[in-house]
Amino acid sequence: MVRVMFVCHGNICRSPMAECIMRKLVQDEGMGASILVDSAGTSDEEAGNPVYPPAAAELKKHGVGCAGKRARRLKREDFSAYDYFICMDKENLRETHALFGTAEKQYLLLAFTGWEDEVADPWYTRDFARAYRDIEAGCTALFGYLRDKL
Repeated sequence: MVRVMFVCHGNICRSPMAECIMRKLVQDEGMGASILVDSAGTSDEEAGNPVYPPAAAELKKHGVGCAGKRARRLKREDFSAYDYFICMDKENLRETHALFGTAEKQYLLLAFTGWEDEVADPWYTRDFARAYRDIEAGCTALFGYLRDKL
């Protein structure tokens, strides 16, 4: 079993979008017993809140559900529970590294596509369609990488 944790700031836009997109990829390929996905934020300011409505609406447009997902903060204990921490931007990487005291197991999502970019935060850009496209591309590339390792 490979365990993947997606990470963004508040866990209401980008990381839950990635969690839900990846979960759908995993389920559609019949790999639910091999790849576990979750998401968390580096901040607790949104803890307990559902996926931000415009993010949920963008997922729904693409047939991806997010019902029941609630924001939670990344914890130090998560380090031993997950194999990969997939961050949306460099700030998330820095905060995750600071929490865990190591850069081990931490990656930028779009690095799996070969792109140098970060996933722009749609909370600020208001471009949920672009966030979806970038996250879907990253998740597709990450899924291929993980499938090849299993």
